[in-house]
This record gives sequence, C-alpha cells and structure tokens, in this order.
Amino acid sequence: MWKNYARSYIKNNRASSISIMAAALLAAMFLSLLCSIAYNFWAYDVEQIILEEGGWQGRIICETLGADDLSVISQFANVEKAVINEELSQKEKIVADVYLKNARTIYRDMPFIAAQLGLSKDSIQYNSLLLSRYFIHDPGDEEPPMLLALYAVILIIVAVSLILIIRGSFELSMNARIHQFGIFSSVGATPRQIRTCLLQEAAVLSIVPMLLGSMLGILISCGVIKTINFFAADVSGRHDAVFQYHPSIFAVTVFISFLTVIFSAWIPARNLSRMTPLEAIRNTSGLLLNKTKHSRILSYIFGIKGELAGNALKARKKHLRISTLSLLLSFLGFSIMLCFTALADISTRYTYFERYQDAWDIMITLKDTEISDFGFTDELLNISGIQDATVYQKAKALTFLSEGLQSDELSSIGGLEPVGGMPKTDGQFQVSAPIVILDDTSFLDFCSQIAITPSLDGAVVLNQIWDSINSSFRYKKYVPFVREDNQTTILYKNGKTVEIPVLSYTQTAPALREEYDNYALVHFIPLTMWNKTLGEVCEAESDSYIRILSDGAANLTDLNGLEQEIVQLVSEQYEIESENRIQERLSNDRLIQGMVMIFGAFCVLLAMIGITNVFSNTLGFLRQRKREFAGYMSIGLTPGEMRKMFCIEAFVIAGKPLLITLPLTVLFVQFAVTASSLDPMVFWSEAPILPIVIFAAAIVLFVALAYYIGGKRLLQCDLNETLRNDTLI
Repeated sequence: MWKNYARSYIKNNRASSISIMAAALLAAMFLSLLCSIAYNFWAYDVEQIILEEGGWQGRIICETLGADDLSVISQFANVEKAVINEELSQKEKIVADVYLKNARTIYRDMPFIAAQLGLSKDSIQYNSLLLSRYFIHDPGDEEPPMLLALYAVILIIVAVSLILIIRGSFELSMNARIHQFGIFSSVGATPRQIRTCLLQEAAVLSIVPMLLGSMLGILISCGVIKTINFFAADVSGRHDAVFQYHPSIFAVTVFISFLTVIFSAWIPARNLSRMTPLEAIRNTSGLLLNKTKHSRILSYIFGIKGELAGNALKARKKHLRISTLSLLLSFLGFSIMLCFTALADISTRYTYFERYQDAWDIMITLKDTEISDFGFTDELLNISGIQDATVYQKAKALTFLSEGLQSDELSSIGGLEPVGGMPKTDGQFQVSAPIVILDDTSFLDFCSQIAITPSLDGAVVLNQIWDSINSSFRYKKYVPFVREDNQTTILYKNGKTVEIPVLSYTQTAPALREEYDNYALVHFIPLTMWNKTLGEVCEAESDSYIRILSDGAANLTDLNGLEQEIVQLVSEQYEIESENRIQERLSNDRLIQGMVMIFGAFCVLLAMIGITNVFSNTLGFLRQRKREFAGYMSIGLTPGEMRKMFCIEAFVIAGKPLLITLPLTVLFVQFAVTASSLDPMVFWSEAPILPIVIFAAAIVLFVALAYYIGGKRLLQCDLNETLRNDTLI
C-alpha cells in the first residue's frame, strides 16, 4: 500500500518532487565539488613538496655509510629502498634517503634502523612536511598537525548547512499532506509506517539526483583545476596541477550525500509522525496567517495587497529563512569580493607596476652568487636591445645618530623619536643602514646622474625619511634625514665597525626595483669599495640581482625575446630566476581574474541554493496557497490583484538581501579605502558596479520567474473548487 501511495504521490505532485530532486542534486554537487577540490589541493601540495624536497620519508646522516650499510637498511621488511643522496653528501658526512613501504610506522622503524647501524637518534631526519600531508605525525609531538581535523570540521559544517537547506524542501512536501496522514493514522497507520513511507519516498526521489550531482561536482572541480592552471600559468615556482580523483572520494561523497538527504527527510518525517490523528486531521493545509501582526511598510506602500503579501511572507518566514540567508550571503560575498579585488588591483598597480615601470624591464636573480663572482656584465651590455644593465647585491648594517646629526626639517616635525618610533640609547638613535652594492660602471653612472664627480672611493647616501606626521603611506612625503655636512659615516655589524667616506647625499635613488625602509639611511657603494673595505665587516645577502632596461618602447614580444637571450647567456653558469615587467603585469591580471571567477562561481552556487529554495517554497506551497487565494476570491479579490500580491512577495524576497547588502558593501569599501589611504574617487572611478548590478538583476529575475510559474499555475486552477475539495492526492 505504502509503495503504491508514494509512487502515486510522486506521479501526481511533480512540482514538489522536482524541488526535492533539485535540492538533492545541489547538495550532492556541492559536497562532491568540495571533496574533489580538497583532494586535488592535497595532491598538488604533496607533489610540490616532492618536487622541492624529494619523496623520501626518512634520512640517515653519518660520517661513514658504505654499501654494506645500505644493504642492511634495505633488508628491513618495511624498507622499499635506500639510496645515497649525492647532492647533499660531502666528505665529512654521508646522507642516505630511506623510502618506506608503509610510512605510518616510520617513527618506530627509523630509530630501530639507526640502532642496528650503531647510530644515535640524532643521525635521523624525517621529512616531516611530507609526512604531515599523509596525516602522519610524531607521537611525541605535543601539538600534532590538525589538517585532517580541519577537513572533517569543514565537511561537517557544510553537511549540516545542506541538511538545513534540503530539510525545507522535504518539510514543504510533507506538511502539504498532514491532513492526509492524519486520516491514514486514524485508520491504523503507525508512526513508524508513516516515517518509513516518507523516507522511502525521499530515497527514491534522491538516488538519481545524488549520483548526477556527484558526477557534476567532479566535472566542475576538473574545470576549476584547469581554470587555476590557465590563470596561474606564469606564476614562478609552481607546477601545473593535474586533475586527480580516487574512487574512495566518490564513495565518501555519495555516502555523505545519502546521509545528508536521509537526515534532512527524517527531521520533518519524525515531527509529522508524532502528531496525533486529531491534530493532523484538523490541519487544513493552509497558511497560518498571523492577523495580529501587520506589515506597516508594505501596507503603506501597496495598500491592502501589501498587507496580505506581508502576512503570507510572515507565515512562511521559517521556510524562507534559508533562501533569504543564501541570497544575502551570495550577493554580499560577490559584492565584497569584487570590491576587494578591485581595490587590491588598484593598490598593486599604484605601488608596484606604475611606480617601477620606468625602473626595470627584466629582472634576473642570481641564486647564491656574490656580485664579485658575476662575469657577464660586458656581454650583457653588448646584447642588442639592452639600454642599461645594473648588477647589484644587498647587505645590512647599522649606524648610530645623535640628535645633532638630524636635519633641520626632521627636527621641525619632532625628530626621530615621534616620526620613526626610534628610542634613544646613550643619547643616540640606532638606525638601519641598508647597503646596496652596485657594479663599478653602474655606480659611476649613478654619480653622473646626480651631478657629482664620479669616484669609486666613497658612498652615496639616500638622505630622506618618510614624514609620517604629515602624510600617509599611500602618498608619502619625504624630508631630509641628516645634515649633509658630515663627510664620513660609521657602519656597525656583528660587533665590528667601519668608517667610510661619503661622496654625496641625495634624494634620488638609482633606478632599481627596490623598496627601501621608511626610516633607513640607505648607502649605495661601488663593488670596489665593498671588496676593499666593507666585505669583511658586513655580510651580504646570498643572492645578487641584474636590473635590465630595454631600449625604446618595449612590448611583450620584444621583452620575451630579450629575456630568453639573457637567460640563455647567464643560465649556463648560474642558477637563476627571471621576470619581465609586462609578463608580470599580465600574470597579476590573470591571477586576479582567476580569483574573481573561482570565488564568483562559489557565490553563484550559493545563490543557486537560495533560488532553488525559493522555487521549492513557491511551488511546494502551491496546494496550501490554493485555499488561501480561494478565500481571497470569496471576498472579492480579482486575479489581477492576486498577481500584484505575487509581485510584492517576489520584490520583498529578492529585494531584502539586496537592500541589506548595499549599505554593508559601501561600509566595507569606505573602511578598506580609508585603511589603504587611497583617494575614494580613484576607487569609485573603477568600482565594479556593472557586474554587481548584473548579479543583482539575475537574482531578481530568477525569483520573479519562480513566482511567475507558481502564480500562473495557481490562477489556472479552479479556486472555488478548492474550497469544497480536499482529496488525498
């Protein structure tokens, strides 16, 4: 009997069934997408670690390790292989990489292997980062990584959220039959039989949508991975992500989706089965309009039709809560995300690309190379298309300044203590003094640019400090740092001091792509002076840099060709990283576009959940609203006026999230613009107003479509007959 009843109800109530199937489809798709993307991010992270550090799980480091020792290691049952790491091994130490068949026992096996070789635990090294990605951690670690727990919490939160969303669709379908199940209960149906019937119906309606949703989630996640690869293709230090999937992920997705759907159906089924037959039969399947509460705003604007629409919305307030929240979060997230990315793009453009567009075209980083070891300067300058090439290296030092050495301009705004936040020590301020070591030719050219006699026997000091009292970090104003009558400067590093002559003070820095500290006294020195005076006192950074300017108006094709020629020359002897300005700008734009697309897709998905809930409510309440509107017709309400009621309800449902979002977005923009010290008109001239308007229009359009379909079907029915007839199906 129950199977026939469920089959008959599904056949004759397609709108309600479709809403349940759509909810199950979206739930399964969202869970599948989440699980698939999480798995691919995990797999990509593992691949990146293996590429950078290797796939070994454990290492043994000792002074002597021969072939016999490797054989002993390989004889352990859990050891897959053991190999000497030729790159890391040196005369004083030998490094052996150990690969295990089952890495979960590594923290027990490696100490045992070391003991068999007569080594201490200090000779063991673990690839902790790789092991943590496989959720393997040291048992003795008091704070183990919580990655697995984080994944589980996120999955539980998403599942609970989907349960609340899908529950509304089932509740609408089941509440429409309270009267019917009351009759069944009065003739002997038990609560267990009613619950079983409803859960069987939910399973039948949800199995196919869950499978289709899981497949659709896999396809969408594959598209997301390809989109990330496309937009991040030019990002240095990454490899292309390859879409991966495992059958266990599909099994987990389907299982969680099934539990989500069944639990969503079980909640309203349990509540319905607990009603007494008399309570159920008395339920007239209509909306319980609250006559004591009035919709003053709608009544004032639209009159009696607004009052009736407001009461109907209040009666369905509980069921519309999910759709309102979903539409609100989707529109709010979309608006703030677009405004944030637009603000980030403007900030990056102003502070990086436009600021340094005349300072560099190509940058080469020489890994672990001293500037004095680079020997291709002349060859670079002979390459066609290069206007200027500067080779430089950076170092750190300190200097101490007394109040008497501060410039008059700095003293007039309060001095170093309020401006730079620098405390005194024995009457002097400790000031950072970064050193930029230029190749001799570039240093002599820099001297000519600032109109001083070129010389390799002194330093040029960048004599400026940010006036933080009278300007913001976005639009900085500088004042002279020190008096310019001091002919020498004393630098400190690691307890050593050195005094060097100052050729000149300047407020103009060389054309380098460098951001200097706001309160530092930067020293530019030639390579000759570094080798002769400072090299033994100050320690330089490990990398050197080549800044290249092309001749003429550079375009992407020219810079790419020039970059390839430079890389071909330099990479034969040095390990390098290269960038070119135009490609860097395009890569940044593509990353922002990719981020907008991915986050925008999630906002669209969230909006789809809300819109699906609106369709579910509109079509699911169709039976109940027949009686409501039949009553309105009995007191003289015309079909045209009922259409206006539907329009008012659609306006409120779609307009409420928009009206809440717009002031919140404006407040966020105002706060973000103020915090970034950006001119508000600069942002509003580039604000993403059109995409936000299109997204809002799409929400309004789909909500209106739901009410149009529901209203059309409702008004095509014989509403007078509804007052007299209350069939079981």
